[in-house]
Amino acid sequence: MTIKAPKDCADLSDVRVEIDRCDKALVDLIAERFGYVERAWQIKLGLGHEANVPWRNQQVFDRVRARATERGIPPDMCEALWRQMVGWFIQYEEEKLKDEIVAKGNKT
Repeated sequence: MTIKAPKDCADLSDVRVEIDRCDKALVDLIAERFGYVERAWQIKLGLGHEANVPWRNQQVFDRVRARATERGIPPDMCEALWRQMVGWFIQYEEEKLKDEIVAKGNKT
């Protein structure tokens, strides 16, 4: 499949094909990121750490904003997307940690 740059798209059909390609790639990257989140809560469980690490969250948001600026896209939009995603992942980690702690408590 040949990837077309935005300027090379002749019509909306071309644009939609490329947007669909980008969406697929984004989902694949989010799935990869999710794998690391899955591993993070397991490590945090062993260390007795909390799911939410505010300083780390801010570090991620700052890096996302910087990258967005480098790429010439709105940093506010990217930060908003990442805040939503990170918030969901934190909630997911909190639920997994709670479930594991409860399961371990029931075994004793």
